[in-house]
Amino acid sequence: MRAMILAAGYGTRLWPLTIDRAKPAIPFMGRPLVGYVAEYLARYGFRDIVVNLHHRPESVRAALDDGTRFGVHFHYVEEPTILGTGGALDNARALLDGDTFVVVNGKIATDINLDAALQTHRRRRALATLVLRANVERERYSSVHVKDGLITGFGGNPASDNAGSAVSTAQTAEEERPTLMFTGIQVLDPRIFEFIPRGVFSHTVTDVYVPAIARGETVAAHVAEGYWYELSTVRRYLETSVALMKREGRGVEAGEGSVVEDGAEVVESVLWENVRVDAGARVRRAVLGAGVRVEAGEVFEDVAVVRAELVRGVERPPKGLRGELRGSNFVASIPE
Repeated sequence: MRAMILAAGYGTRLWPLTIDRAKPAIPFMGRPLVGYVAEYLARYGFRDIVVNLHHRPESVRAALDDGTRFGVHFHYVEEPTILGTGGALDNARALLDGDTFVVVNGKIATDINLDAALQTHRRRRALATLVLRANVERERYSSVHVKDGLITGFGGNPASDNAGSAVSTAQTAEEERPTLMFTGIQVLDPRIFEFIPRGVFSHTVTDVYVPAIARGETVAAHVAEGYWYELSTVRRYLETSVALMKREGRGVEAGEGSVVEDGAEVVESVLWENVRVDAGARVRRAVLGAGVRVEAGEVFEDVAVVRAELVRGVERPPKGLRGELRGSNFVASIPE
């Protein structure tokens, strides 16, 4: 079986961290983000993995190479224009058609049991099986309506937006139950290509699953447990990194060539490659991009920092963090 990692987005909500590399190539837990997702797939026996690219594709290829160090083999598919989640599958159909395959969003970290999802897919003989989880924190993820183990439709966001991980109270007349959200993991039968528009932008939910359900096709729900994090913003990237580091009994991630001098304080932070924190500096809950130097006496807290030279003359994307130049660094506060 093959798998596909969706990785073509711009990553504008991760800006300025994505100013010099695409989102799939940003460091996460000691490897590029998509490498982390690939290792997750490899644990379930997936070795051939398709990765779609668009923004700064060279940075992804340089960071990931052929996938050998993650225990997989990557097949890259470039999109000259963004094609959406459905269009991405259509663009890669030559590599995916012919057998059941798995698709995973390239910005998640999880330990959800993929084998169990595959069993649900086979038992239901489904066109597609979407892996769901309870949105207990009522985050702003669209709800998924399920009846008797089958997906019947898709709704809006929960009424409140807490900072955690996901479920409002249910909107059925019979009883209250947690709302369910889509994890970005799906198992697909090759017949799915009969429902994907050819050669155009499309979304799997609105342009593929909704019409398929209307035609009586089986789109199954697999409700999973386990940890699940989504890394689409700088805040989520930092909080997820800290949460997973704590699972390993540590509070700092330092990339290759990074140095923290004796007498410096670095807590709950992520340091990319070639970062230097001088004695007398303090860094708390921060992300320091490649080559950043924090000098003695400087205090960086709840911020994302990149080298100033990267942002000079560059227009901030609408969803990117606002920041200011401080000496050799560009410092952006991370909102709650």
